[in-house]
Amino acid sequence: MRKSISQKELGFISELELKKKYFFKRSDIKQHFTSSNEMGVYLHRLMKKKRVIKINRSKYFLIPIKAIGSKWSEHPFIIIDEMMDGKNYCIAGKAAAHYWKLIDQLPYEYEVYSTKRQGSYKIFNAKIGVHRVRKLPKNVERKLEEHQFIIATKGVSKQWT
Repeated sequence: MRKSISQKELGFISELELKKKYFFKRSDIKQHFTSSNEMGVYLHRLMKKKRVIKINRSKYFLIPIKAIGSKWSEHPFIIIDEMMDGKNYCIAGKAAAHYWKLIDQLPYEYEVYSTKRQGSYKIFNAKIGVHRVRKLPKNVERKLEEHQFIIATKGVSKQWT
């Protein structure tokens, strides 16, 4: 059963959709609200309705209107890049080895090395394990669907085969 969307929710959802801005921050929608408290209430309601997913402390993902039954998925590399704000991280492990076609097995968990964060996350159906390190392994920037992400080099990725 689909829950209805209020007029105010529809206002900022449609603005984000028109701009094709599916990853957004609170600052992108603050003009629609009188206070940050009110904004928090509306974002919480949309998360309960499964129209918005929280990616990190300040970033959210808007499930597009075209999603059937609010079911949507985004590539894990794009999610990781958005989650880490595009810096201080490197995708490694089996995910990197699979990206470079060193192994055929699809990764069960996406390993990420970061200089700032750590922890285990589950966003959409992707398990993401963030490990804090002092120094990131050699990495390169690649593009996927017009979105940049940082991944370990092919040479470094050979150790996970």
